[in-house]
Amino acid sequence: MSKVIAIVGPTASGKSSLSILAAKRLGGEIISADSMQVYQGMDIGTAKITNEEMEGVAHHLIDIQPLNEAWNVKLFQQMCRQKIEEIQARNHVPILCGGTGLYVKAALYDYAFEEEDPNEAKIMAEISSWSNEQLFAYLEQEDPQSLEKIHPNNRQRLLRAVVMAKSGKRKSDREANQKHEPIYDVYMIGLKDDRQIEIERIDQRVDQMFEQGLADEVKRLFSTPESRSWNSFQGIGYKEFLGWLEGKEDLDSVREQIKIHTRQYARRQMTWFNHQMPVHWYKPSQKEEILQDLEEWYGR
Repeated sequence: MSKVIAIVGPTASGKSSLSILAAKRLGGEIISADSMQVYQGMDIGTAKITNEEMEGVAHHLIDIQPLNEAWNVKLFQQMCRQKIEEIQARNHVPILCGGTGLYVKAALYDYAFEEEDPNEAKIMAEISSWSNEQLFAYLEQEDPQSLEKIHPNNRQRLLRAVVMAKSGKRKSDREANQKHEPIYDVYMIGLKDDRQIEIERIDQRVDQMFEQGLADEVKRLFSTPESRSWNSFQGIGYKEFLGWLEGKEDLDSVREQIKIHTRQYARRQMTWFNHQMPVHWYKPSQKEEILQDLEEWYGR
């Protein structure tokens, strides 16, 4: 299997600077695995790396998607795997860098997306009036295995599982066909620090974003009510400005909301990575040790 490096971890943990050091040491190119840095113009609020900060290292899947077009994990998977092939064809090392865990897993693991069944919309319309109890009872008969992973009150997942069962492709069968194994030889580096240090880093980063002109960026990009319904506006660091844009909140309130939501997101990121993938965890200060471990792994 071809070798791929992934650098993951919570927001503001130093992933970008480490990825550049690794790329320079090993002859790599970097693929962003961040679901928001893909959008054009969203620079400050996503802490998008600048051309100067790239230090001449090639970066991919940054600043490529118009603000008014939705970006999703399936698109990312296709484009990321294509970039991995292109980078390897140049005899360079692909280095995924980002905190969107699902994106990393979808690209590097046997994560298959089903083609949409044209009948699914019709089935959804047919069952939308069913109660949660009816949905649950149907699945008990038709796909009991799927219920092992669905809470009885999670209506969206119950609906989805019933649609799958009625369309002839049961949720449990689809999952059984995926082994949840990597399709590359992956070395996954995770950066984490003491929780208090991470909180201080997040708060500093948010303050820095405001100093750099985040409010002006938001006003420029999302000036119309229509633009605030776009997927791009739903990211942390942007959606919190809704009340301010409508004249209902001040910037101090927005700043505090962004700090709280970013801290909560960082905690969710850690939980996700700890449960979903085999990560080699390091402190951000262990850069030289990380690089030596990477060289040893890559040379094997």
